[in-house]
Amino acid sequence: MSQQYRSRPLGSDVALSEAYDTALLDLDGVVYAGGHAIVHAVESLGSAREGGMHLAYVTNNALRTPDAVAEHLTELGVPADATDVITSAQAVARLMADQLPSGARVLVVGGEGLRVALRERGLVPVESADDDPVAVVQGFGGPDLPWGRFAEAAYAISRGAVWFASNTDLTIPGARGIAPGNGAAVEVVRIVTGAEPQVAGKPLPPMHRETVLRTGAKRPLVVGDRLDTDIEGAFNGGVDSLLVLTGVTDAAQLIAAEPRYRPTYVDRDLRGLLTGQPEVSEDGDGFRCGGWTAGVRGEALVLDGGGDTIDGLRALCAAAWTHAGEGACGLDAQKAVARLDL
Repeated sequence: MSQQYRSRPLGSDVALSEAYDTALLDLDGVVYAGGHAIVHAVESLGSAREGGMHLAYVTNNALRTPDAVAEHLTELGVPADATDVITSAQAVARLMADQLPSGARVLVVGGEGLRVALRERGLVPVESADDDPVAVVQGFGGPDLPWGRFAEAAYAISRGAVWFASNTDLTIPGARGIAPGNGAAVEVVRIVTGAEPQVAGKPLPPMHRETVLRTGAKRPLVVGDRLDTDIEGAFNGGVDSLLVLTGVTDAAQLIAAEPRYRPTYVDRDLRGLLTGQPEVSEDGDGFRCGGWTAGVRGEALVLDGGGDTIDGLRALCAAAWTHAGEGACGLDAQKAVARLDL
């Protein structure tokens, strides 16, 4: 960005799949939810790939291996190889290998994805604090992770083991709604031990480094549904981003976002990769996008006009972000957002 903060979503005269060489796609809430493909995802990704865009799948979920993720994507109709998948398990394993000697024992609180990533880096997964681990690594272990695993982590950390976490996402989207993520599990161990883990996943630099190293992207576009991981990760990495509204972020949260959470582009779903993005322009004291005009009246955001409701949201973002500057927008957006019925 040429300015200190983004004051409006950007436009693009060409399809995003042509403007960027690689899409760094989040999975949960973007490509699928609860194991099922999100509407329009399969056909949109197929068209982007056929047009020459490289697709890489970047997930904070450390539960499954890249092979398992690629197999699942292929079953959904999105052909993928294991090399197309980058996980927070891989990022945290590299972070640990940079600090620990080869062959070091690591207590794993999580799933097979973590164990495979550790072995690839020459580290040895163990199951008990009594196995003399020099480190603990914690990642999402699925809904059936035994409570006793947190006790093993606490025992090892209290004995001096270095603590690492794949990511700290508090929630994860599923077919039935929003469920606790690895960040909620990390909080359990933090409360018990008083320790702080080293974290690798989005939005932190180790994950961005892992992604660039594995994809070779020259002009990447981060595509995600979360402001506090996907979009902030793009901000930290200095790359552009597309927020899709198929996951955990809603219109009100987007409008209120402070600068590090503001995406470059906003769209409903992955069809946004295949199109240009409309310009958001100044219109008197407000901002116009498509048939909508948004502005500030007193202590509230106001929205007038009609047409594509995503254009209305883009206009509201411009009005809110400009008013907030380098902070978060505290204006009342309830009535304006209600008009969009998103």
